[in-house]
Amino acid sequence: MTPPPLPLTQVVLKVHSRCDLACDHCYVYEHADTGWRSRPRVIGDAVLVRAAERIGEHAAAHGLTAVRVVLHGGEPLLAGPAVIRRAAETLRAALPEVCELDLRVHSNGVRLSPAYCELFDELGIRVGLSLDGDRAANDRHRRFADGRSSHPQVLRAAGLLREPRFRHLYAGLLCTVDVDNDPLAVYRALAELEPPAVDFLLPHATWERPPERPAGAGATPYAHWLLAAHAQWEADGRPFAVRTFDSVHRTLSGLPGLGEALGLEPVDLVVLETDGTYEQADSLRTAYDGAPATGMDVFRHSLDEVARHPGTAARQSGLAGLNATCRACPVVRSCGGGLYAHRYRDGSFDHPSVYCADLRALIDGLAARAGGGRRPAPPVDVAGPELGDAQLGELARGLGGPETVRTLARSQLALTRAMLAAVHGSSGLARSAAWELLADLDAAEPGAVDVVVAHPYVRAWAARRLGGDPGAGLGTLAELAAAAAVLAGRGDAVAVPLREGVLHLPTLGRLVLGGGAREALVTGGRTGWTARTDDGTLTGPGDPRWQPVRRIGLAGGRVLALEDVDPQRAAHRWPVADRLGAAEYACWARDLAEAAELLDRDLPAYAAGLWAGLTTVTPLRPGADGRDVSSAARQAFGAVGIARPRTAPTLALLLAHEFQHVKLGAVLDRWELYDRTDTRLFEAFGLSPRPIGSLFQAVYAHLAVTAFWGTRARADEAAQARFTHWRALTDAAVDLLATSGALTPLGHRFAAGARESVDSWLPLPRQPVL
Repeated sequence: MTPPPLPLTQVVLKVHSRCDLACDHCYVYEHADTGWRSRPRVIGDAVLVRAAERIGEHAAAHGLTAVRVVLHGGEPLLAGPAVIRRAAETLRAALPEVCELDLRVHSNGVRLSPAYCELFDELGIRVGLSLDGDRAANDRHRRFADGRSSHPQVLRAAGLLREPRFRHLYAGLLCTVDVDNDPLAVYRALAELEPPAVDFLLPHATWERPPERPAGAGATPYAHWLLAAHAQWEADGRPFAVRTFDSVHRTLSGLPGLGEALGLEPVDLVVLETDGTYEQADSLRTAYDGAPATGMDVFRHSLDEVARHPGTAARQSGLAGLNATCRACPVVRSCGGGLYAHRYRDGSFDHPSVYCADLRALIDGLAARAGGGRRPAPPVDVAGPELGDAQLGELARGLGGPETVRTLARSQLALTRAMLAAVHGSSGLARSAAWELLADLDAAEPGAVDVVVAHPYVRAWAARRLGGDPGAGLGTLAELAAAAAVLAGRGDAVAVPLREGVLHLPTLGRLVLGGGAREALVTGGRTGWTARTDDGTLTGPGDPRWQPVRRIGLAGGRVLALEDVDPQRAAHRWPVADRLGAAEYACWARDLAEAAELLDRDLPAYAAGLWAGLTTVTPLRPGADGRDVSSAARQAFGAVGIARPRTAPTLALLLAHEFQHVKLGAVLDRWELYDRTDTRLFEAFGLSPRPIGSLFQAVYAHLAVTAFWGTRARADEAAQARFTHWRALTDAAVDLLATSGALTPLGHRFAAGARESVDSWLPLPRQPVL
């Protein structure tokens, strides 16, 4: 079955297509694309309603827990308060109940007023401003059409957002770099406005319209400018987030980048114009007239269709989508080839960035300042317990006994703890009551904290947060602290934000309150817990609206959580199921009990480790045409997602298959098994050609699949046919893996272990690959 496209979680919604400034570096009005001239000035109600419906259906289809929408232009405030209100209310009404709307407006600040701020406060809209520095720097480009300065108006707008009553609306500042401006003067002018975040944007350029490089400024003036600003930012103690610097620091440490301009993460953004047409990133307007166009619109096309558009796919292809020069570059994982638009030349984007030399100098400079790219040691053991040589040998053969898998689990717990520390460290919060409570509980009741932090989807959230996902809000820290406080039973209280009227307590369940409450004070005591909302409601686990995480007891005292309430469970590639009804839950309990017995009987060598590491099964939505659907989320150790199949034996097989992916993912967090820069594609198991990492995963998973059928082959002719079929396919795939030329020494050991397992299977005759 063809997997769904990667979801688009960020939408730039153009509500007005004109601007009241005439900035000469604007990518919309001052570059090659002229599509804006023919579009309506203001978005119409029909377009707005259909756009909201498309976003809502996309969120539902992909099980998204949050979507970021940026109201943009032109200048969005020209649309007027009524249009902005309609946009906010229409978008919120169209989203599924479990999906949060992260709504923002990006403005030049000229028209921002107290009335607008009050409206944004009511509607929950955060505000970003464009400002290039002090007056001299800003006036180089950001002027009115008659030449007047816009700087006083932007300062007034920033002053409004700094007022205590509006401070929570302040999203940050965007500054376009001009190397003729003094970087320290620009930095200080921005810092004086106390922004929560700053983004330094390289001026949009291509090889056909290269950026300005002043005479005598050297070969890398943009790197020099940014490094000067970075030095002052570091000297000031990093008083606010700077996405450019934070992204490089993260990628140097092996974490995903932040946004499209740096790193290899797939692009998840789409632009919606005032006439309802879908476009790719506005930066593509720099390349040529019509470059951002998709030929699609909200009335005829879904967001899934946009996600499958060749232009979108090209911007989601990571390393494989870069030219040979970039793929061979030692800083490619930090640079990511630069912004896609900046690679344009002679009708093609298959080139290095026009800022290639600057990006290399910037990344090398930041790496040198960070001591070769190493971060200071975090306050937890990132590596966790070590695996012994014998344990690695077990895993290499596709197996792994209980103690080996428990060692992997402890290592994963240590990694999750480190990621939580990184989340807090990068949050910009000097003090956090939730974090302080977690730290206190960790010292006094570490077992309670471990239970919560080991929940598979905690790490999935942390990874999304560190990856810059707009939906991974910091409210989850409060949810974790509240759940740990409940388990500790000390009587601690913590304020937890609600998600559209729902209180989530990871590992415990959710309380569906509805109404207008936005926050609950959760108090955990030895006799239970209570939640008092900001509208005065007092409730607890006895409330009929409480939906606990249900746990299924299996033979031998084993327990599996059937997770159908955690908002972070959408980490799986396939859409997750909603809360199960009583009848469906009973079917799951029956089938899981039978599947466990089958695994113990037919696959004991694999089952022993599986029961040591598998804690959570997440129901998925059924696949099309009744096909089996299952998934292991890369950042969710201990969980597998499955759409309940028709039979318990199939469920047993899917559990074994997906837990192989879980184990191998944990190994890959610690060791390199293959060359991640190898972009070749390999064809095996009758699947479409895929990269070396996917081949490795497929081989490892099918060791368990083939062994499952092999142990049943003597008594069942159908099982024998399946065994010989999968043995032949796996045998060929192991040979392909071993001779790929892409494996590290440890990767070769795993290939040899796979060969050992293949050769030890029942001595049934081989049959040709079908």
